[in-house]
Amino acid sequence: MTKLIMLGVGNGRVLDLYNTCFVIQNDKGNLLVDTGGGVKIIKRLNQANIDYRSLRHIFISHSHTDHILGIFWLFKKISGPAMRGEIKESINLYCNDKVYEAVKQVSKYILPEKYMNAIYNVLDFVILKDGDKYNINEINYEFFDIKAKGVKQFGFECMVNNNKVIFLGDETLNSLLFDRVKGAEYVLHEAFCLDSEENKFHAYEKNHSTVKSVSEIMSNLNVKNLILYHTEDSHGDRRKDLYLNEGRKYFSGNLFVPNDLDVIAIS
Repeated sequence: MTKLIMLGVGNGRVLDLYNTCFVIQNDKGNLLVDTGGGVKIIKRLNQANIDYRSLRHIFISHSHTDHILGIFWLFKKISGPAMRGEIKESINLYCNDKVYEAVKQVSKYILPEKYMNAIYNVLDFVILKDGDKYNINEINYEFFDIKAKGVKQFGFECMVNNNKVIFLGDETLNSLLFDRVKGAEYVLHEAFCLDSEENKFHAYEKNHSTVKSVSEIMSNLNVKNLILYHTEDSHGDRRKDLYLNEGRKYFSGNLFVPNDLDVIAIS
């Protein structure tokens, strides 16, 4: 069985949730998608029973702090086992050229050189171009530029149990990608806030969506299952119900609004 383990589902300003990142897990291993914005990535992996030392595949979609800063905490933790020769297989970090530049530059200023030398001995950067395809844990992935209005950002498409699964980063879906998304079985898309609170959170000026706006688009594209993440966290335990209630008015398929550490089976 292949499952999505949602380590975090919050946007870049959350305090109670962790920033959006997740693991695609099957019996061949794990792919970590984004790393969140802090040390809590280690805690979330532990809570999901994933040993950070076992990670061999990591994808970072773009260079915003809430998606990239967790990698440096992973580096810090992994450097010890790397220096002791305990990591026998290479770690593949898939990213675009802007993420690569950010990781290389920031690492120089915040982590000791001996740590990074050990990391670079076991780390392979896979610098992605639009349309690049890789087999990861026996799943075929196609990585693509989501044509973001902000920083350069990549998503991916893969086939899991004959289901097309698409991850779209954290901007509103560009209309140029409608044909790619149309009819997909599973789509992961951001939803910054409720539509009724757009004037409070200003999703649109940040190139983000409301629950209503993304639900309408995905319903029109005949998406079967829609997973919403990258949300605000001001509603506490009521967040999931509020988002589901709004989304179901506009989306005709199955709607998921996961909390941190929720697991979604792809079947």
